[in-house]
Amino acid sequence: MANLTDTAAWRALDAHFRSVSAVHMRDLFARDSGRFERFCVRTCGILLDYSKNRVTAETMRLLHALARERGVTERAQAMFSGAHINETEDRAVLHALLRDSRDSPVCDVGDVLRAGVESSLDSMERFSEAVRSGGWRGRTGQRITDVVNIGIGGSDLGPGMVCRALAPYADGPRTHFVSNIDGAHLTSTLECLDPARTLFVVASKTFTTMETMTNARAARRWIVDSLGEDAAVARHFVAASTNRAAVAEFGISPDSMFAFQDWVGGRYSLWSAIGLPIAIATGMERFRELLAGAHAMDLHFRDAPLDRNMPVTLALLGTWYVNFFGVETHAVLAYDQRLDRFAAHLQQLDMESNGKSVTLEGTTADYATGPIVWGEPGTNGQHAFFQLLHQGTRLVPADFIVAAHCDHTLADQHRLLVANCLAQSEALMLGKSAHEVRSELEASGDPTQSADSLVPHKVFDGNRPSSTLLLDRLDAATLGALIALYEHKVFVQGAIWNVNSFDQWGVELGKALATSIARELLDHGDGGLHDASTTGLIAEYRRLSH
Repeated sequence: MANLTDTAAWRALDAHFRSVSAVHMRDLFARDSGRFERFCVRTCGILLDYSKNRVTAETMRLLHALARERGVTERAQAMFSGAHINETEDRAVLHALLRDSRDSPVCDVGDVLRAGVESSLDSMERFSEAVRSGGWRGRTGQRITDVVNIGIGGSDLGPGMVCRALAPYADGPRTHFVSNIDGAHLTSTLECLDPARTLFVVASKTFTTMETMTNARAARRWIVDSLGEDAAVARHFVAASTNRAAVAEFGISPDSMFAFQDWVGGRYSLWSAIGLPIAIATGMERFRELLAGAHAMDLHFRDAPLDRNMPVTLALLGTWYVNFFGVETHAVLAYDQRLDRFAAHLQQLDMESNGKSVTLEGTTADYATGPIVWGEPGTNGQHAFFQLLHQGTRLVPADFIVAAHCDHTLADQHRLLVANCLAQSEALMLGKSAHEVRSELEASGDPTQSADSLVPHKVFDGNRPSSTLLLDRLDAATLGALIALYEHKVFVQGAIWNVNSFDQWGVELGKALATSIARELLDHGDGGLHDASTTGLIAEYRRLSH
């Protein structure tokens, strides 16, 4: 594929950027009374308003031309057909198959693959309903009241985020998530649980992940020490994995292993057996609604034209800011406490996928790729970092996410929440001029000398871009669509930047070094293979810990 910066579409965008980069969004709205309707997309219970972005109709036309030139549609078709687009690992990328429907299929694959997915879902349904109904009990015959998921990365972030988001619909055992190898995470989780009523789900594709297996072995000791026999493991542990031999060696019955395929990447795995805690907490009917919402977004992504395609639109806006405005970060601001882990899930989804500096051809990218993704729920973020968003020296595009309907009875508080969300995006766009500030100060009775000194501090330049995602309500189906929306956004940007969005080689070196350093911290080895800083820190740890 041609280098991105050598394409005709890129050159056209570069020339266009110079002509519009200084235009203020206030002027764009003043010139076009229909801007909102022209710059919004509706699908799957979500309205995307991107009118508060520094784009014109010509900007979007040129961005769509870039998407066509980079073969976004063709690459999506390859993904849905099972082509091995994860080239460095020689794998297909078929997480969409996990939520596909025979009635309206997105994925063009054989019956064997489809039947395997359906069989896995059926197994999850049987087991989750057995736990929820009391048919599956612990070693002492007591019902399971708490489920602890032990995993890390995609085996923790996705299912943990969904369980929190769907808390109003959770009528099964309580769910807990342990990921950090820091022993404080596991011990603080277990201290309030009853071993006789606790079920562990060990989520690891290989069943060798260091953090997960270290925590799993500690949890195993807790169960055996509490219940007095190794046989208790089979009633208190199940696995989401592909390593049947290692699962059996741990003491988990092969019948209690829920398998998934190697074409399921970790950050896309919540739709697979990794989602078992979701099914146990909310019921399989809700889990299938989650899948159906994601499938609806898959259909939209595949079928909608580029100019009405929600994932493509979000992706192109991000590309515009990263590659032409030079922004380095992107804020995700969910005005819903139940989405307090959504930004964390997107951090892995986006930064592990597109945090790459090498193209598919193995050459160094001479342009920026994935941004730093971050965020906190509103309104908490307003009292933490919004000052920088409004008046800082960095341009930070933001996504505001809010639901029109709430699932609690405090309607007035929800109205205030929505008001804050809409007000912040408006303030970022409008800003406040020196004349407006001075007029306000004079109207408030401040003396002229005081007004003169305060004006520079109270001026907001505005012209800070944001998109708003207004959900009908945060239910399972809409949540599924929202997650899939961002999955496809990341995919589109990876296609434009010509990187492999489905591997993560960058984390492997640190993992390998940690294994050797762990031995050296026990005085095994002299640490001579490390740099002087690491060697010195190892020596200091030995001294302080003995």
